[in-house]
Amino acid sequence: MSPPLLLLPLLLLLPLLNVEPAGATLIRIPLRQVHPGRRTLNLLRGWGKPAELPKLGAPSPGDKPASVPLSKFLDAQYFGEIGLGTPPQNFTVAFDTGSSNLWVPSRRCHFFSVPCWFHHRFNPNASSSFKPNGTKFAIQYGTGRVDGILSEDKLTIGGIKGASVIFGEALWESSLVFTVSRPDGILGLGFPILSVEGVRPPLDVLVEQGLLDKPVFSFYLNRDPEVADGGELVLGGSDPAHYIPPLTFVPVTVPAYWQIHMERVKVGSRLTLCAQGCAAILDTGTPVVVGPTEEIRALHAAIGGIPLLAGEYIIRCSEIPKLPAVSLLIGGVWFNLTAQDYVIQFAQGDVRLCLSGFRALDIASPPVPVWILGDVFLGAYVTVFDRGDMKSGARVGLARARPRGADLGRRETAQAQYRGDAHVMRMRSG
Repeated sequence: MSPPLLLLPLLLLLPLLNVEPAGATLIRIPLRQVHPGRRTLNLLRGWGKPAELPKLGAPSPGDKPASVPLSKFLDAQYFGEIGLGTPPQNFTVAFDTGSSNLWVPSRRCHFFSVPCWFHHRFNPNASSSFKPNGTKFAIQYGTGRVDGILSEDKLTIGGIKGASVIFGEALWESSLVFTVSRPDGILGLGFPILSVEGVRPPLDVLVEQGLLDKPVFSFYLNRDPEVADGGELVLGGSDPAHYIPPLTFVPVTVPAYWQIHMERVKVGSRLTLCAQGCAAILDTGTPVVVGPTEEIRALHAAIGGIPLLAGEYIIRCSEIPKLPAVSLLIGGVWFNLTAQDYVIQFAQGDVRLCLSGFRALDIASPPVPVWILGDVFLGAYVTVFDRGDMKSGARVGLARARPRGADLGRRETAQAQYRGDAHVMRMRSG
C-alpha cells in the first residue's frame, strides 16, 4: 500500500468551476477515460450509484489479445472491469501496483457500512464455483480501512477465464473515501510480501495456473482529458506501439513495492534535488509525484507554484509554456517531464484551473529519501513491470509514451522543447 495522498482541496474547488458531477500472448485491457467534469473526485489511495458496466472481453483465440474496457477518473485513478464467480459477477477495480490483494464489496457487508450501498456487491449464492474460506482480513490504507473475510472463486480478466483466486469480500469499509470512490474494489499488482494473510496475488495465480506466460505487465496511460481513450494495461508483456524505443531497464531494489534507485532530479538547469541519490517507488495508485517536503517546496519555488490547501499548489495556466522541465535521472538516462506533463489542468467553459502534479510527503525510510512516481510520471512514460524469475530479479522498464489522439500535437510540441535526440526526450548523463 502506498502512503496516503489526499486531493481534498481539489474536491472543494471543482464546484467553483461549475464542473458537473512481445512473443508471448498479451492480454490487453484498454483504458477509456471518464470526463473529469462529470464525477466527484475519487479520493481512494489519493492519495453513488454504480456505473453501468461494459461487457467482459471474449477469450482470445491463439495469440490474439483480448480486451476489457478500463476507465481513468480525474487523472487520479485507473481502473477497469473483472469478473468473479460462475457466471461472472462484474466489478470495477483499481489496478494498484502499491498493494497485492484483490477485494470487492460483499453482499453480506454490514448494514451501516455506507460504501457497500454505492457499489456492486459480490453474491456468493449466485456463483456455482464459490468456495468459502472464512479467514478474516483487514487492510489499512492511508485514507481508510477495509475489513472482511476471504473467499475463493473464479476470476475473469481480459478474456482470461478459470483462474481460481482467493479474494476478499469486504464486510466493512470505513471512511468517506470508499463511498465516493468510483471503483468497487482494488486488484493489487505488488509483490507477495505486501499481501495480507499470505494470499497469493492475482498475477502470481495467473502465471502458476498457466493462464499467463510470464509475470510481466505494463501501463500505457493517456492523460488527455479531452478524449475518451485512457490507455491500456497489458498483461504478459508490453506493446512497442505504446512507446518510443528503447526501453531503459533498471533493477527493483526492494521487491515489495516497485522500488528503484533514482540518481538525481533537476528542475531546469538551476536546481538539483535528490543530489545524493534516493529511492523511487512507481505506483499507479498515486495520482501525482511525491517527494520530501523541503525538496518539493524548493521545486515549487522554481516553477512559481502558489500554495493552496493541504499541500496543493496552483500554477498560473498562462505560465505553462515558460516553465522548465523537471528531469529525473534513472539508470543513467534523463527522463524529462515538461510542464504539459506535470501540470494537471481542469477546464469548464472559459474557466481553467491548473494544479501542480508534485506533492510533499516525508516517508521514514532511511538511509535515502523516498520519492513516489505516480500517474503524472507514468502517464508520460510507459512502464513495464517485470517480476523476473529464478535466474533474473525483478526490474522496471521505462520509455517515453507515444502520444495519440487529440493529445498528439500538444505533446509533440512540448517534447521538442527538451528533446535530446531524434526519437525520445532523453540525454545520457555525464
